[in-house]
Amino acid sequence: MLRPINTDTKLVMNRDDAYLLLTEYTKSDSLIKHALAVEACMRWYAREFQVDQTYYGITGLLHDFDYERFPEPFSADNQPTGHPFAGVQILRDKQYPEEMLEAILGHAHYTNVPRTTQLAKTLFAVDELSGLVTASVYVRPDKSLHTLEVSSVKKKMKDKAFARGVNRDDVMQGAQELGIELDTHIGNVIQAMREVAPALGLNGL
Repeated sequence: MLRPINTDTKLVMNRDDAYLLLTEYTKSDSLIKHALAVEACMRWYAREFQVDQTYYGITGLLHDFDYERFPEPFSADNQPTGHPFAGVQILRDKQYPEEMLEAILGHAHYTNVPRTTQLAKTLFAVDELSGLVTASVYVRPDKSLHTLEVSSVKKKMKDKAFARGVNRDDVMQGAQELGIELDTHIGNVIQAMREVAPALGLNGL
């Protein structure tokens, strides 16, 4: 049973406003493309779960929006002043829903915020995996997401020298938390990202 999304807030979920906020704080092309990839995956799963796609999508779009400006989570005196704490405070000031903020905090282990909602579990599950899928396409001769297969991603996942920044344990844990077989989850993420392949620069040569 999914916990209902609490949208009892005067904030209207507006994707255009969320994108403007993302690009205000993030100038890196790769980080913006990562946000778009996670947004697409969140929307795909929202359709599967029959919940609000815009709500899920914005959560994905904004999950790292503060990272470029506040990359270090903690200050020298160990205060939570950086990503994602800084971004969550900005979003809270703008009256974004607390469930969304909890999910964004929960996608980083070091916040120690438990992932108790389907929203939070989904964000965590697609974050690292979308990065692995992207990296897997970059090394393909055709540079196309449309020809990428689950088996190729799993092979790259086993290669510890490939895409070192991707936490394999998080990829596996994310699928487990969603209660979905890893192969199925990888296939779902590939399908989701194919929907926005041109925007991600993964549409092929």
